Amino acid sequence: FDPLLIESKTAATVVLMLSSPEEEVLAKACDAIYKFASKGDENKVTLLGLGAVEPLYKLISHEDPIVRRNAVMVFGIMASNHDVRKLLRELDVTNSLISRLAPEEDVVIHEFATLCLAHLAAEYTSKVQIFEQGGLEALIRLLGSPDPDVSKNSVECIYLLVQDFQSRAAVRELNVIPPLLELLKSEYPVIQLLALKTLEVISNDRETRIILTEHQVLDYLLKILETKEFSDLHVEALAVVGNCLEDVDTMQSIQRTGGLKKLLSFIGVSTVPDVQKNAAKAIAKAACDSENRKILNEHEVEKYLINLLGNDNDGVKAAASQAISAMCENLASKRAFGPQGIPQLLQLLSSDNEEVKEAAVIALANLTAASPSNASTVAEAEGIEPLINTLSAQRDGAIANAATVLTNMAMQEPFRLNILHHGIMSALVGPLHSTNSLVQTKAAFAVAAFGCDADARTELRNASGLGPLVELLHSKNEEVRRNACWAVMVCASDEPTAVELCRLGALEILEEINLSMGHKNNFSEGALEKLLDNNLSQKYSQMGYLSSSNIITDGFFDCGQVQPGVRFLSLEELSKQELTERRAIIFINAKPQNIVPISLPPKSICLKWWRTTVLESGLQRSQYSKKGYIVFYVRKGKGKKEEEKVKDDVQITSEVQDEVNLENSHWLPPADFILLDYINDASKTILPLTTTWKQVVALAQFVADKMGGPIERDRLHDFSWELHISEIEFELKCNAVPIGKVKKGTFYHRALLFKVIADRIGVGCSLVRGEYNRAWNEVKLVDDTPQGIAGLLLPPQEYIVDLMFEPGYLMKQGSAEADRYKFI
Repeated sequence: FDPLLIESKTAATVVLMLSSPEEEVLAKACDAIYKFASKGDENKVTLLGLGAVEPLYKLISHEDPIVRRNAVMVFGIMASNHDVRKLLRELDVTNSLISRLAPEEDVVIHEFATLCLAHLAAEYTSKVQIFEQGGLEALIRLLGSPDPDVSKNSVECIYLLVQDFQSRAAVRELNVIPPLLELLKSEYPVIQLLALKTLEVISNDRETRIILTEHQVLDYLLKILETKEFSDLHVEALAVVGNCLEDVDTMQSIQRTGGLKKLLSFIGVSTVPDVQKNAAKAIAKAACDSENRKILNEHEVEKYLINLLGNDNDGVKAAASQAISAMCENLASKRAFGPQGIPQLLQLLSSDNEEVKEAAVIALANLTAASPSNASTVAEAEGIEPLINTLSAQRDGAIANAATVLTNMAMQEPFRLNILHHGIMSALVGPLHSTNSLVQTKAAFAVAAFGCDADARTELRNASGLGPLVELLHSKNEEVRRNACWAVMVCASDEPTAVELCRLGALEILEEINLSMGHKNNFSEGALEKLLDNNLSQKYSQMGYLSSSNIITDGFFDCGQVQPGVRFLSLEELSKQELTERRAIIFINAKPQNIVPISLPPKSICLKWWRTTVLESGLQRSQYSKKGYIVFYVRKGKGKKEEEKVKDDVQITSEVQDEVNLENSHWLPPADFILLDYINDASKTILPLTTTWKQVVALAQFVADKMGGPIERDRLHDFSWELHISEIEFELKCNAVPIGKVKKGTFYHRALLFKVIADRIGVGCSLVRGEYNRAWNEVKLVDDTPQGIAGLLLPPQEYIVDLMFEPGYLMKQGSAEADRYKFI
């Protein structure tokens, strides 16, 4: 057949020629496609669409060396395109390419095969394929190629492969260090740079650092740093040095040879931001070891880092701050940083760069940890306000560490009060809402640190911060849950906060936590106990017991036992309910002042109650204020008997009524002046008695006298106390009844009144709820010393106080008569 010369002007025709059986046609077609693909990425996509990759894949293993060479050249060029690489991975082209790295192959094939592998190694799947198919050994061998392009492509491919830890270990075993060090002497900067980058990655492994030290790499790297002509390599060289300095032996070696002094001097004079940044990072890595920190401190590394904080480059500031954080583990360094470093770090909190802000506040957290002097420096440098502002930063790390710094400062009382004055509790509400466990942990810890102040708890309560705090009790993170329990325990130190925490469900959550061995912690039990001790109404309702240390105060109420799962309502909520047939709520509210301001009751509480309460307590004529409350003047002395009524009615003028806004006024339970008289009388008649025994007996008789007197045991069913209570409820149009109104009381009324008055006059007693409306008081008393044994102190005995049948009779706990009193 006579030769036929063809001139083609379309890529599609040339792609068809790739299926020709003639080697010369194949070689020319590949060459034409190579030139076409070299012109731009668009042409590569065109060739992909024409189906050129599949026939080219077959040709890279062709018998003819020229066809093979030209096909590999095309792959080397086309692999820069993402879509082409995707198809190459599907075809598993790496195995064929690695085969082309054999020594006998043409240097051009080596060049483009390594180029193609370098493109493919950018993606994880191909890294795995190259590693598993033994590509590393061939690539390392080609590092010594006389052709600079082959060396460059090979080292680039290795650099990408060693990002994976398996490849890092493999190249170490394949002795990659010597050829890499040889590449540092290359006349081509790009090859030197890639060699340094590869050394930086593999020197993250300690075993590799040992080999580098054996090859005296640090000496060579220091020479690079000292040579101005190699300034473009200084950044990467410093990165390798930083990795090597993590080892104490290397640090001591470089110190002995004077290399460390040279390194720090270089850091001090360099003005290149990337160099300064990598220098700071090198110090930070070295400072991970305590011996290294000691050596760096001896070389006064602190002054270099403080100088870097004043740099204009944000990256340098962040790196310097991180290095300071690492050096703070050394106490001498922590002291050295304080006076000059802390003011500069505080200035960085105003930076617009969030990374800088985070790094600075982390450094401050480490500087102030267990360091009162540095905490003082922060306060003196007016750092409180910027730290509180940082609690609303964008980065979680910045928020968490700002809370840590403020908590560190709170260990000193003056600073704690100053921080509270700046509104720390309101600022912590945002962090408490965070979804980051570290922020949650630090925020809850800060609440625990500052919540010991009553004003702080009020601020947190008013800022709606208790809700998110309670939610943290649900956290699955152990430290978050622990710190939340701690914070709840601290915040439950006053009744209003404890009541609010209970309303938000903290009590139920803590009970659930304490039932779990895995979730229970040192603070969960304490938090539950503290919560109940400062919310005695709920404690008595749930547990049916108040100890002698649980002092009943004004605002306490007994609503009976609340069933599990039923929300515990406040006295205000209960008072506003419609009158029902359920058990009356008995509340305590004796105001001991001579002048008692009382807020007007809600609309659902009848004004007749107020009028009747005032008249029955035997008060003088009332005067009225235009501020929305009535001022009552309490009588002094006994005055008239309680049964006598003052006939002057309370009248409220329309002018005062118009000024009072019942909806917005803060609700308070009405004062119980009858109870106040009881307390006053008990203080005068019972308190002066010489022994606790006599006081208990007298108080029992006093309570029984006020609540219907003694009752015969056989006639107990005739004692119609239920009707009497119902009449009071109907009279008041309310379920809530002040205990002073109860004139016919049964076990639980009398036991409650006994506990209330005993707490006021200092007689220790507990209150226990039984079943079927039973309740009793337990007191601990010491019996008289037996005759003839002087100075003998007997242990106290526990007694049950009879308030019903023989008022004042004391029954030993556990005796048959005591059990008969407690149980039906």
